[in-house]
Amino acid sequence: MLFGDICPLVSLSCFQTPQRIPHDEAVRQEFRPVKVGDSFGPTWWTCWFKVELSIPREWVGKEVHLLWESDGEGMVWRNAQPVQGFTKEGEKTSYILTDGLKEAEPHSLTVYVEVACNGLFGAGKGSLIAPPDPDKTFTLSKAELVVFNRDVHELLIDFEILVDMAKLLGEENQRSFQTLYVANQMVNLLDVTDSSTFPAVRQLASSIFSQKNGESQHMIHAMGHCHIDSAWLWPYEESIRKCARSWVTVIRLMEKNPEFTFVCSQAQQFEWVRNWYPGLYVQIQDYAKEGRFIPVGGTWVEMDGNLPSGESMVRQFLQGQRFFQQQFGRLCSEFWLPDTFGYSAQLPQLMRGCGIRWFLTQKLSWSLVNTFPHSTFFWEGIDGSRVLTHFPPGNSYDLKGRVEEMLKTMNNNRDKGRVNHSAALFGFGDGGGGPTQKMLDRLKRMRDTDGLPRVQMSTPDLFFSMLEKEKTQLFTWIGELFLELHNGTYTTQAQIKKGNRECEQILHDVEVLSSFALTQKNTFQYPSIKLQHLWRLLLLNQFHDVLPGSCIQLVVEDAMRYYAEVRSMGGLLIKEAVRSLFGELLPTGPETAESLLVLNTLPWERTEVVSRTGAKTLALVKVPSMGYSAVKDSLTPPHPVTVMKQADGSVTMENGVIAAHLDSMGRMMSLRLVHSGRESVQDGHCANQFVIFDDVPLYWDAWDVMDYHLETRKPITTLLKPLEIVLAGGLRGSVKFSLQISEQSVITQEVILDAMCPYLRCLTQVDWNEAHRFLKVEFPFRVRSMNATYEIQFGHLQRPTHWNTSWDWARFEVWSHKWMDLSEHGFGVALLNDCKYGASVHKNVMSLSLLRAPKSPDATADIGPHQFTYAVMPHRGSFQEAGVIHYAYNLNFPLHSVPAVSAQCPAWSAFSVHSPAVVLETVKQAEDRLDGLVVRLYESHGSTVVTWLQTSLPVKEAINCDLLERPDLSIHLPLEEHGLKLSFTPFQVRSVLLILRQ
Repeated sequence: MLFGDICPLVSLSCFQTPQRIPHDEAVRQEFRPVKVGDSFGPTWWTCWFKVELSIPREWVGKEVHLLWESDGEGMVWRNAQPVQGFTKEGEKTSYILTDGLKEAEPHSLTVYVEVACNGLFGAGKGSLIAPPDPDKTFTLSKAELVVFNRDVHELLIDFEILVDMAKLLGEENQRSFQTLYVANQMVNLLDVTDSSTFPAVRQLASSIFSQKNGESQHMIHAMGHCHIDSAWLWPYEESIRKCARSWVTVIRLMEKNPEFTFVCSQAQQFEWVRNWYPGLYVQIQDYAKEGRFIPVGGTWVEMDGNLPSGESMVRQFLQGQRFFQQQFGRLCSEFWLPDTFGYSAQLPQLMRGCGIRWFLTQKLSWSLVNTFPHSTFFWEGIDGSRVLTHFPPGNSYDLKGRVEEMLKTMNNNRDKGRVNHSAALFGFGDGGGGPTQKMLDRLKRMRDTDGLPRVQMSTPDLFFSMLEKEKTQLFTWIGELFLELHNGTYTTQAQIKKGNRECEQILHDVEVLSSFALTQKNTFQYPSIKLQHLWRLLLLNQFHDVLPGSCIQLVVEDAMRYYAEVRSMGGLLIKEAVRSLFGELLPTGPETAESLLVLNTLPWERTEVVSRTGAKTLALVKVPSMGYSAVKDSLTPPHPVTVMKQADGSVTMENGVIAAHLDSMGRMMSLRLVHSGRESVQDGHCANQFVIFDDVPLYWDAWDVMDYHLETRKPITTLLKPLEIVLAGGLRGSVKFSLQISEQSVITQEVILDAMCPYLRCLTQVDWNEAHRFLKVEFPFRVRSMNATYEIQFGHLQRPTHWNTSWDWARFEVWSHKWMDLSEHGFGVALLNDCKYGASVHKNVMSLSLLRAPKSPDATADIGPHQFTYAVMPHRGSFQEAGVIHYAYNLNFPLHSVPAVSAQCPAWSAFSVHSPAVVLETVKQAEDRLDGLVVRLYESHGSTVVTWLQTSLPVKEAINCDLLERPDLSIHLPLEEHGLKLSFTPFQVRSVLLILRQ
């Protein structure tokens, strides 16, 4: 028997609360008596148990455990400190009160057990990913003191390993028969009622474990791991407690297992524990100094690998690496992202720029169609940067340390002969839990046992250093690591996607305008502390189950609250910067604003139509690059917009650049370039065609859209309100129409054409009340190309428009950022958007994914009103020559218009870049120098280019730096009359520290 004598508790009482409260507050509450078998709840409540116990005198010298089995997740508190987590699902149901009770030690004590009314995987009603059942109850099924028989535990592990070897090594392997016969001898020798027989039985087992491997045997580097989703099937607040429950258990294991190492990612989770569990945090720091509790990953959270902008990804590393440097005295050398739904081809460059050389993930093993050909390889990004990459061949980040898993890790290595080392991450994960003593005991027996791979406790540094020695033989994979699954996550929870894009834009503008104010006014305080707070909120929401939309409704509500905070505080910070810049020009009272101050936060001159604040009038304005101008009167366009209604109810719109012909349902019958007359819409077809699909995945509802949905395409053709003219032309023309999707859902769209604008803008409102349906808009173009181009972080890549191979058709639904383009030589069409990510181009049809309606894990996902804008831009030449990239930025970063009492303000430009290929993406205060700005630029065309960065700011010195803002003095950057001369290779990202004159 694993447990010997049993003793009941002295008393057990409980206090329930809907809040997650600290221990000090909980113990002061009124507790009522309860008993084993009672139930508690409902879901998301917390039950605090007061456990009074007395260890019998006759148990002196024995190992005594508190045995606790209940639903929910528990934490034991002793002497006001958390000491261990409890969870049935994570195989942690006993807490060691004493290893060997001494006579002089106190035999009576009181502990508290804090039980969260949710399981390791939330509280899904009937299945893992079903929406939470709000009325679940949680039962306490066992609470007692027991004597733990350690020798029985050791025997059971011996038996398990030997039996697994006998079963799994195969009949053709003589080693399996050796283990079988030894196990049989052990059974014959063992008398379960006589513990004096145990040592001889264990000696038999060790005769197998002591037979060593040869030197050529595969080496597995085992590392404790506990993947904790920062939010998923539970809210952010519960993740804080999951971290504490899991990590305190790791600390207990480290006390008893000196060889045990544990890796842990996500700076945000360390920050949570630092704030909420300071005593535990100090213990973590102590073990980190020993190199056993190892921070990995270098990012704020394990973010989505597709949808965050390039700058957001830089900030993930900047915030994460700086945190780890400040708190643990070291930067991470490895990027750790085991559970994200695909990996952008720009990541290798961003890793290298943030001090990272190595990358680990396993998620591509989930691909539905093609098997990825390597386990260890070099991954090369679109700029040529390379990182040494490992996919653990066990295809998991939560192994249990079993024989079967170690054999799979060895046998599934896809680079046999080239690499003889693999990583194995063990410990319960996703909902936390982490490693157990049983896992460690299994692995100890497999350290070097003939017939099994060698297993050693390891660290990422040691493991990747061993791979480095074998790197000359490795293959290189170039481009994105595309997951052939979960491509519904580019579209699910559209409000989260919109919040992400808008908040990225707001923080960009706050930083640019605050940087202007910092250089123009000595009194201005750059809001660095507030900005860090807002960035961290945004970065948290980029976690790989939040931004993708694969989370429960409670998490969506949290995320929307964080976006609202970024929007409101960001808006105030913009106002403060503007007030600092233009204080004397802004109206303070009832005086009339006779002019308009227009601010441009993008690095090129813009000529656009803006609304005069408060008035319904429009103005055509010209604003310099990254600067502002005062506007009293509108410019006159060379060609005003005309809007003409035809006899058949259709409408033509023209502005001298493009001309469109829309039918009464708002579909584009024609869209052509005025100068050349080149038509972009395919003959006999309509563009801007809304279509709807049945969308019923096999299992992962919010995550997946399956290829078979394409067979259910239905055009939306029920007209609710036919096309009518809203604005008749001049500076702006627009038309409006409404379509009925179903009895419950309606689309209303205003199609807008501005003077001098090369694209037609579609401002779209959808009242969406569907179930398992997928809304898209299609554009069949008169363009033929084997590839389409999609914007990614700091660049773009091409994907095929055909389905020649399984690798091609597995990309029937892909992701893109602000634009995608389909071009043949001399002509093409771009589709721009302000908050969408899902897309596809098949043959000549471009399709933008708009809305989904999954029912798990959030039954309300996407239900309700939506507003978004997309735009269609036909162009001559390549998309680079046509300025598609600039126009997509313009759509996403509107000009700021501020009423002014006077137009006596000369136009001013802070920065401009000579080459249109180079984008000045970011201007911010340096992290470590109050007298410095950091500017980040990237080459966007895919070309080698030398350009000038010109500035009117008082810059006295320019220093090349990496993405962590560490100076690189090997590259000299002389300041010249023209500004700063910078060279770029294709898609290169460069950061420069500008030191300001005081």
